[in-house]
Amino acid sequence: MLSNPLHQIVRRGVLGIRHRLSERQFFVFSSIIVGLSAGLIAVALKYLVHQVSALAVTLSATNHLAWAVAFLPMIGILLSAIYINKILKGEFLKGTSDIQYSIAKNSSLLPSSQMYSHVVTSALTVGLGGSTGLESPIVSTGAAVGANYARAYTLSYKERTVLLACGVAAGIAAVFNAPIAGVLFAIEVVLTDISLTAFIPLIIAAASGALVSKMILKEGVVMSFTLRQPFDYHNVPYYVMLGLLAGGLSAYYIKSFTGTNRWVQRITNPWARAITGGVVLALLIIVFPPLFGEGYSTVSILANLDPSVLTQQSLISGWINGPWLLLLFLVMVMIVKSVAAGLTLGSGGNGGNFGPSLFMGAYLGFSFARFVNLTGLAHIPETNFTLVGMAGILSGIFHAPLSAIFLIAEITGGYELMIPLMLVSALSLTLAKYFEPLSMEARKLADKLKHSIENRDQFLLGKMELNKLIETDFISLHAGDKLQSLITAISKSHRNTFPVLDAQGSLVGLIYLDHVRATIFQTELYDSALLKDLMVAPHAIIAPDESVHDVLRKFDEAHQWNLPVIEDGRYVGFVSKSSILSKYREELMNHTL
Repeated sequence: MLSNPLHQIVRRGVLGIRHRLSERQFFVFSSIIVGLSAGLIAVALKYLVHQVSALAVTLSATNHLAWAVAFLPMIGILLSAIYINKILKGEFLKGTSDIQYSIAKNSSLLPSSQMYSHVVTSALTVGLGGSTGLESPIVSTGAAVGANYARAYTLSYKERTVLLACGVAAGIAAVFNAPIAGVLFAIEVVLTDISLTAFIPLIIAAASGALVSKMILKEGVVMSFTLRQPFDYHNVPYYVMLGLLAGGLSAYYIKSFTGTNRWVQRITNPWARAITGGVVLALLIIVFPPLFGEGYSTVSILANLDPSVLTQQSLISGWINGPWLLLLFLVMVMIVKSVAAGLTLGSGGNGGNFGPSLFMGAYLGFSFARFVNLTGLAHIPETNFTLVGMAGILSGIFHAPLSAIFLIAEITGGYELMIPLMLVSALSLTLAKYFEPLSMEARKLADKLKHSIENRDQFLLGKMELNKLIETDFISLHAGDKLQSLITAISKSHRNTFPVLDAQGSLVGLIYLDHVRATIFQTELYDSALLKDLMVAPHAIIAPDESVHDVLRKFDEAHQWNLPVIEDGRYVGFVSKSSILSKYREELMNHTL
């Protein structure tokens, strides 16, 4: 974080620039600042983790420390859990679902601690060998940078949301040196609707992030590959089979990761949970060393067609003799990766599923191609299938086919594989959606919002908070009051409905002006008629924590435009159908950025 004097200098400088620019120009300038900042943080985190991982690998080369290194992830998870529970007091947001939730429910505001907390926790987790990826923490950090910059300079909700997405795009662009993929990821995963005017800031931010990566990160830190063979249309049937396998494996990943995550989190004590998950993860790493860390270095080994190197530190390396046993080892690594990721994140570590999805995709593509080649069915390029498999799993898990296609196209330095990338990504997504209609992050968001997000109208209605729609300007009466009290209330109120309460403030009935219109002109009843004889029972009541969907259904069933809100048996106010529809129109206008 910037020191206070330096922060004031920077702030004065930015405000000085703002006075000299139009609103649109300042917004573009802001996208550059957010892009450079998010890119710099992503590069710093990537480099830090790379150095720590390199040190761990060096230690593992020493025979008497090889097994000890497998327990480094447990230390990283424990340190991360200590930081989250003791320093952050448990207030920590993980994953893109929390970013989407902040857009939907919190006006695109994120805690300022998110700008550094993910750097600390993911560096500890992944740097010390946690079997997950850095992309989710980088995305969360970039989003927080954009959101807090916009809040600091009092930008609107729309501008704040776009700058939040700019931070996301810049982070992905920086970590892969893939600006197009960064833009597409921000659109497909974080934002739902976007106008043409928002593309320019996203593109500028992503380019800024990629530029920082290009200038600072050395080759070997950023994942990149060189194609050895061009696309051959004769291999299309095998790409079709790979796409279907990727779809099935994506569904498996979602179920196994979620199941493992839930299993670990059943341990209520956070320290016992971290130790348990760390120990089980260590045992897996002892048998399957490629599970250590992000695993991108092992993906490069596969792409260079030297998979036997991956077994050298394994407990069972002496038993892996021959190509078929080596293939079985690679398949087992692929299957267990989702469990390792679930253990890492569920036990208290920080990371995401982006890296593991690329890892599994690479192992799937290579294993499938090696199987075809070993059986003699055909001779297909294993490197190409390794790369295309990465796009297939990424598309199936995140439901982001464009991001997957262009990510692989950019890290390979060309578009030679565009046709198989499109084919495999589309097939994988289609099959994965058959088993899992929502991506993992979308499922988390739906659970947080307590409704489906597949329907646009339902999503917009779900963004509304009912307690902010309660109207309290209804004049309340008491059951023992006489008609004269109602006449007085009518003269002061612009409402046609009057709640009748008992001595404890509980709602006992309602008086509708239309129902008593004839009675109120009978002046002889003013001092004799009691309100309890004029009131009727409410057609329906609303609880403050109900979803707007349920409330609208009650409006339709009751054929009313105003319904009372009751909390803990006491009258709170009314919600009107017209206020919900007005808020919906407002959300509809704000939703298209």
